[in-house]
Amino acid sequence: MTEVTPEAQFDNFFALFEQPVQFEVEQHSLDQHLRQLQKRYHPDNVAKNTTNIAQAQQQSEQASALINQAYQTLSAPDSRAGYLLDMQGQAQTLEQSIADLDFLDDAMQMRIDLDEAIEAKDKQALEQLHPQITERLDKQSERFSQAYQKQDWQTAIDATQKLKFLVKLNADITAGLDDVANTAHSDDDDLYV
Repeated sequence: MTEVTPEAQFDNFFALFEQPVQFEVEQHSLDQHLRQLQKRYHPDNVAKNTTNIAQAQQQSEQASALINQAYQTLSAPDSRAGYLLDMQGQAQTLEQSIADLDFLDDAMQMRIDLDEAIEAKDKQALEQLHPQITERLDKQSERFSQAYQKQDWQTAIDATQKLKFLVKLNADITAGLDDVANTAHSDDDDLYV
């Protein structure tokens, strides 16, 4: 890993993780750089290079917090898209409501179906919804990537807003599937009582 000043590293999440400034990232590379950065900025390693242990501890904690924030930002498509727009000075309208009524109708129906499946602990319904949400995530990710490359900021902003909604749905469906799996395993424990 090349040595650069912390200021240059920490003010750009892509540079920090040695990634090109683009929407597509290699998750394995992010994970690998996360481990390297955590090791490099671990309090024990930072303390070796300074005589002021308290200052080293504080610097290490600040670096660790920023490393984790950068990793979370680059790992998720919605936050990565928002970060890219922010880097271009185009993120000011991201918090506005989605204007696409067809998307909203579809998204609200998926939300209702998801909530019902989670409440009923319906594994089959959750498993059917998951690829639908993943497909929509992939479509909006591709839409953002193309718009960003063309500097079509309005389309990129719209895609980012939709990504935020879809990422939340995807997280909820993953949690619902985990919950159903854990419930099934906890029922298995009753057999051994």
